[in-house]
Amino acid sequence: MKVKRIVTNVHTHDIAAAKRFYQDILGLDIQMDHGWIATYSSSEEMNIQISFASQGGSDTATPDLSIEVDDVDTALERMADAGFSIEYGPVDEAWGVRRFYVLDPFGQLVNILAHVTAE
Repeated sequence: MKVKRIVTNVHTHDIAAAKRFYQDILGLDIQMDHGWIATYSSSEEMNIQISFASQGGSDTATPDLSIEVDDVDTALERMADAGFSIEYGPVDEAWGVRRFYVLDPFGQLVNILAHVTAE
């Protein structure tokens, strides 16, 4: 047996609120919308990962989701401009990522990150 996909499900009574955060700002594509469930994804190849953590690193809260982007600063600017609550960062972490935490419309703590390349 081989795991082909891992899907995170976030319970909400306001399915439409996901569009602004996950599609309009982060650029994910809507893959399925049945009214009671909307699924967003990327056309980019993604690896399957599931993490278990006692904290989020740097003694921060453990985030509910981690989303890797190609430009953390642009993502941060878009989130701040849209009025989403930045909870941590931006910061360059010792383990080679630049990141910030933001609360999504459902109260989920989202870790937005990019791997930092050595110059």
